[in-house]
Amino acid sequence: MDTLEAIKKRHSVREYEDKPINADTVQKLQDVIDVVNKESGLHIQLVLDEPEAFNEEHLSYGRIHGAKNYIALIGPDDQELEEKCGFYGEKVLLEAVKLGLSTCWVGSTYKKMASVVDIKEGERFLLIIAIGYGQNEGEPHNSKTLDATLIAEEEMPDWFVKGGEAALLAPTAMNQQKFQFILHESNKVEAKTYRAYFCKTDLGIAKYHFEIGAGKENFEWV
Repeated sequence: MDTLEAIKKRHSVREYEDKPINADTVQKLQDVIDVVNKESGLHIQLVLDEPEAFNEEHLSYGRIHGAKNYIALIGPDDQELEEKCGFYGEKVLLEAVKLGLSTCWVGSTYKKMASVVDIKEGERFLLIIAIGYGQNEGEPHNSKTLDATLIAEEEMPDWFVKGGEAALLAPTAMNQQKFQFILHESNKVEAKTYRAYFCKTDLGIAKYHFEIGAGKENFEWV
């Protein structure tokens, strides 16, 4: 499975089996996280067999059931943190999908268990990605149209359209999809978002999807 196939296969899963992730998968996922941390400067961490993060009995919406494993998105507390966590968090998430795991971005319906992660001075624990073996495969979300997502003064090249199609498959908070991609000149793309809940993180996720769909060799970010 390549990354574009993982994008098409991925759906948010909120119900998980009580089953540990096998050791080989854990090692491969940890290797991915190590590479991403080195590339991004983030401090992403894999947390295993820790059910208390999702033990929020009072929640009536958005609960995660049965999950005991997650990816903690942590990094330097600066203006780039939210978008970088979205971009690189989705990169790790899609590698987890390739390894046969179910996933779900979780922004608020969990407890931040600071005692089980390493948060260095100047870092912030932003949000998590639940991972494990799902009880189901999740369901596709409704998407906006390409016309509402892509803007270009001239005819849109094929790679730009494919990038937009991949971006519309990106998970966003409450499925709000508050992003647009604007084509400048022949190969310069501007990504913008509108003020909304977790909008910067969502933009990072969508930008990673766009890169995979469009092909990084075909354009430059403005």
